[in-house]
Amino acid sequence: MANSLVQQFQQLSAVLQQYKPYWQLLPFTCDVLPWQQPDLIQRLLSLNAEQVNAIDQSSQLQQQYFADLFPQLYQLAKLPSLPSNDTALSAMPFWLENGIAGRKLEQIDAVCRQWRPSQLPVLEWCAGKGHLGRMLAHRFGQAVTSIEWQQQLCDDGAALAEKHHIAQQFVCADVLTAPLNNVLHSQQHIVALHACGQLHISMLQQAVQHGCQQLQLVPCCYHLISEVQYQPMSNIGTQLNLQLSKDDLKLVVQGQVTAGERIEKLRFTEVLWRLAYDELRADISADKKYRPLASVAKHWFSGEFANFAAWAAQQHQLRLPAEVDWALYLQRGTKRAALVLRIELVRHLFRRPLELWLVLDRALYLQQHGYDVSVTQLCNYQITPRNLLLSATKQR
Repeated sequence: MANSLVQQFQQLSAVLQQYKPYWQLLPFTCDVLPWQQPDLIQRLLSLNAEQVNAIDQSSQLQQQYFADLFPQLYQLAKLPSLPSNDTALSAMPFWLENGIAGRKLEQIDAVCRQWRPSQLPVLEWCAGKGHLGRMLAHRFGQAVTSIEWQQQLCDDGAALAEKHHIAQQFVCADVLTAPLNNVLHSQQHIVALHACGQLHISMLQQAVQHGCQQLQLVPCCYHLISEVQYQPMSNIGTQLNLQLSKDDLKLVVQGQVTAGERIEKLRFTEVLWRLAYDELRADISADKKYRPLASVAKHWFSGEFANFAAWAAQQHQLRLPAEVDWALYLQRGTKRAALVLRIELVRHLFRRPLELWLVLDRALYLQQHGYDVSVTQLCNYQITPRNLLLSATKQR
């Protein structure tokens, strides 16, 4: 397994470096398709909006349309298909499932099915209300300590554990700043389901520091890190550094399966309005370089474009003209939005390979510190796009 992880990582590094011009760019800054590949450009321009959306949401269609243009990438798409540790389990009792949303419940059940039972006490990292820890304690009879930084969530989780007679205690602590020397120790099994960026990086670093015996991690939100650029964790990752910015890391988490029709419409409106405003801003300021705007609540995109443009102009300290041809700028924004969607379609071909590169960097970090490591697929993509499971056991 050790050599296969290294080989996977080397292959991914080489191909991602080779294709950097296709994924390491910001589509909003482009006014034309940014590549010089005639076959690709012709293919993209031949697609209508419905086709673009359908291909973007289907790995099968992505391969069907683009495998011949990116043959090495097509092979890399097969790399995450590693053997599953699936375990047959009885259904969870209904009273233990109350208050857990459907997909979250499916994700927890998937972790339980790939659990590696032992006599080690369990430490649940970034636990929230401790839903995962409660299920593990009930199903496998293991004592669980759940760490969470929000006191109210700790109180809620402790009340649920007491109500259902679960062997689970809560520790309220900020894992990024609070010393956990009294909580972490070598004879321990650490688990985290969808711990974000710096939170799960800290988990791995502290697990290595204390020599924790076992760990299982499903990472999430890789872009939520403390540094401006991603700092590889493994020695080989440092050698084969892809120089990833937070914008590059955001690419990994752009896949969505939970959004309804209304949310999808709001997302499209947001892209359209941001680009339409940028056309207006460029005309007013004579500055053609794209200038980003901060994130804003989705309710802005249920109102009028003129109101959003007024807010955006304030952020850039611009005064809007008394009379604006809003329809003209929406038309220009629509044209740019169509371009952005096609650029994103190509970038999204690299989401999974880039995510796997990041997870393998974490796996190789653990491996170099004496762990036997595997990377498997936790569950179906439709349950969660963040479905890569990192499992590790300290070598004796």
